[in-house]
Amino acid sequence: MDLHSHFSIDIASVFGKLKRSARRSELWPALSHEPSRFLGINPPVNRHFDPPSHQTDMGLLSILKKVKEKEKEVRLLILGLDNAGKTTILRKFSGEPIDKIEPTLGFNIKTLEHGGYRLNFWDVGGQRTIRAYWRNYFERTDGLIWVVDSSDRRRLELCRDELHDLLSQEKLAGASLLILANKQDLAGAAPADEIAKVIGLEKSDKFTKRHWSIHGCSAVAGSGLADGMDWMISDIANRIFMLS
Repeated sequence: MDLHSHFSIDIASVFGKLKRSARRSELWPALSHEPSRFLGINPPVNRHFDPPSHQTDMGLLSILKKVKEKEKEVRLLILGLDNAGKTTILRKFSGEPIDKIEPTLGFNIKTLEHGGYRLNFWDVGGQRTIRAYWRNYFERTDGLIWVVDSSDRRRLELCRDELHDLLSQEKLAGASLLILANKQDLAGAAPADEIAKVIGLEKSDKFTKRHWSIHGCSAVAGSGLADGMDWMISDIANRIFMLS
């Protein structure tokens, strides 16, 4: 179950990166006055200018390569209520043992390589006293992984309210959203489609302009995790990496 909406390319952001890289190079005058010439955006018709030299071409290609390499790094934020299984999922991703896991009172950071991308995971505790500090981790987030304890039906509405509040935050406005309905291996766990209804994925305006997908999973068994991550990486790559 997924829904996609289209976003326009943020040319200003790309141009800003090129300007910073070229500020002290011979490219700066040209990039300052004729960005369309270098970014390929509807170049002016019948404007006369000298063709760039081979040296200038190589300089621009070098800048584009640096921007491209830098943008292959992805920041993923893992959030959810306490006891949802966030740290267990992160350890399962990294192949670490999951038999002894203590509640996360701060945050965990893991860096993994997947499909040619460098994934920086930030796993932040979900206790009530910690949620007020979640906002400190929003900066430069490319993807939000929201973990739900599917067996805790009593708190599904609280889970919905916390997620809706997160999606109202400006710094998370462009982040892809992966919802992992965890603990599907437990008896009485709510299936992913039921959780989708409680959260309001199809009806709430919180999701109409956001890329999202929901997957049932089990952190203990590992089922459903790979499919969810494959969607997340693919969505971020298609949405952000214009220079790929």
